[in-house]
Amino acid sequence: MSRVFAYCRVSTADQKTQNQRDEIKSAGFAIETHRLVEETISGSVAAKARPGFLKLIERMETGDVLVVTKLDRLGRNAMDVRATVERLANAGVRVHCLALGGVDLTSPAGRMTMQVIAAVAEFERDLLIERTRSGISRAKEAGKRFGRPPSLTVQERGRVIERLFSGAGISELAREFKTTRQTIMRIRQAAAQAPQK
Repeated sequence: MSRVFAYCRVSTADQKTQNQRDEIKSAGFAIETHRLVEETISGSVAAKARPGFLKLIERMETGDVLVVTKLDRLGRNAMDVRATVERLANAGVRVHCLALGGVDLTSPAGRMTMQVIAAVAEFERDLLIERTRSGISRAKEAGKRFGRPPSLTVQERGRVIERLFSGAGISELAREFKTTRQTIMRIRQAAAQAPQK
């Protein structure tokens, strides 16, 4: 007879797993306390790196069933979720996701669902990258500067160059202009590489 386990995860200590436990119970699963693993860890942490999830996997055997309320309990990254489900399937463990109508993710229909979800996640990621690049290009065309603003004004940089040519030291100028030695050295390097008029 199949043993049924449940995995409940929250991201922060101020969140509770009670809602997940209630959903699992309402779906008709009576999970014994020692087969319920609750964990407080970010979904961005791969399932294989979560202490509670690893203990759960060690206890599960072929024919067992793992119940989760949503796919994001297994992870936020579609590739990580897919790898986790495949690992469990290879161990003979079925994975039931309540949010997907209780579909067994290790069944043919479940695998197809996982592929569709992974494809949509990849598509969304590609769209996000495309929108980000487009936004950066528009901002650059509009004259937006990226990165940290310069620590010294154009006039201050000019005075630094004058002082460097008159023999002032790097540390002395850094103290005088209340900046770092690296900034003074970058100004010196830029001045040395600038075309002579």
